[in-house]
Amino acid sequence: MRRLTVPAMAVAVVLVSAPLAMAHEHPSGITDLVTPAVVRVEATAKIDITLLDHVGELLHVERTYEVPIGTGTGIVVNPEGGVVTLTRVVSTDKDLAVYAANRVFAEHHKAKIPADFARHEVSDDTLNHHLELCYDLKSKMSTCIIDIKPDITIFPNIAPADGRGFKAEVVKLGDKPDSPVVLKPTSRADGGVGLPTAPLADKVPDKPGSPTSVAGFLARPAADKPVKLDIAHLGQGGAGEGGRPFADPEKKVDEPAKLGKLIDQGMLGAPVIGDKDGHVIGLLIGGGKDAKMIGVREITSALTAAKTPPRRGPLDAAFEAALTRFHTKNYTDAGPAFQRVLDLYPGQPVAAAHLKESLAKKGSAADTGVRKGAQPRGTTIPLWPFIVAAAVVLVIALGGGFLLWRRRAATEATPPRIEIPSPPPDDGANPTVMVRRSQAFPVVPPHQPQPQPVLTAQQQVKFCTACGMKLGPAHRFCGYCGHPIET
Repeated sequence: MRRLTVPAMAVAVVLVSAPLAMAHEHPSGITDLVTPAVVRVEATAKIDITLLDHVGELLHVERTYEVPIGTGTGIVVNPEGGVVTLTRVVSTDKDLAVYAANRVFAEHHKAKIPADFARHEVSDDTLNHHLELCYDLKSKMSTCIIDIKPDITIFPNIAPADGRGFKAEVVKLGDKPDSPVVLKPTSRADGGVGLPTAPLADKVPDKPGSPTSVAGFLARPAADKPVKLDIAHLGQGGAGEGGRPFADPEKKVDEPAKLGKLIDQGMLGAPVIGDKDGHVIGLLIGGGKDAKMIGVREITSALTAAKTPPRRGPLDAAFEAALTRFHTKNYTDAGPAFQRVLDLYPGQPVAAAHLKESLAKKGSAADTGVRKGAQPRGTTIPLWPFIVAAAVVLVIALGGGFLLWRRRAATEATPPRIEIPSPPPDDGANPTVMVRRSQAFPVVPPHQPQPQPVLTAQQQVKFCTACGMKLGPAHRFCGYCGHPIET
């Protein structure tokens, strides 16, 4: 028993440590379904302001200012280009009209007014009065006319990078800054079959410490600024509007601070990807040293309110089929499948990268497609059974024909039996044929002499010389063949 103690302890250690290692392991390729649909969102406000200068001569001073509102990351949820991100990425609670008034007064009247969103005063009473009237846009005596138009640009994840992007507008704003907002394109959206979309999960994992991945852009997409990927783990709690925290189960990394820094750099609204099936389970919110996640339920609720249902397209179906071949190491079939994706949507970066790797590994020892192709296909039927069957049928046909020919030849060699009618009896002849029974003769022992038959005149019998038929005493012709009787 003591000899079994050490091995048993070793097995126990392996069994206990293996689940812990597996629980913390992140499978490769888990973000492949989502990253093609990750986009960069940049929002600005275009402000057209006209200052009515009454200080001296009446002047109309026109200016246009572009004010940044927010930047962040979003995901495409349907092939038509519907995008989900956070409300504070595209909307601000700052007073843009005050900003424009400060700028135009500082430029036209050479006043020292900061270019910010706060109301200010100047030393000159007349200018200060006109500045206050400019701030008060609802007054009939306002000295400013202001028109504010939001300008939202979506930059897709494509290589080479698209420097122009496409314009979008707000479909439904959220109730809070960290609530989801739904956008729709107002200009071109690349792809004849639509844009790649991100699949949404059914729910958020309940278990604390569940591994996840985050994907987003720290800047406008470029060759040297691809999608940023990082890992994280869900903390304890729900994922409602307040958000669910992050926590490293091994307590080696301060994940809220790590993710908060990424949020400040541009990953606000970035998708959180579940480790189970690679679907989106939420969006990043927060910043600074505190990062959280709103759940997929809030995303789907916003989409429902905006009447923009999430939907996958034919491009996504082709991409998923290619990924299945790639991750099962069937590089022979994965190459053409990824090429098909690039034909539908040129520049899809994940498909391009996997196509390059598939072509490099095609035909290698790691390629399961080579072993699959070397095996005989189950649908191929050998030809020899058909040849044997045809030969058997031919032999049977020849044998049957030969037997039929033999039977017909034997039938033709036997002369047909001719029925000859009996001739009418002559005058005076007795037509009645008497058939007598054979008489029994006594048995004579062998040692005694055999008796000899004695023929009398009445006992003489005649036969036809032609056919051997027995004749009567009055017959002149044979009753069977009609041959004349010799007298």
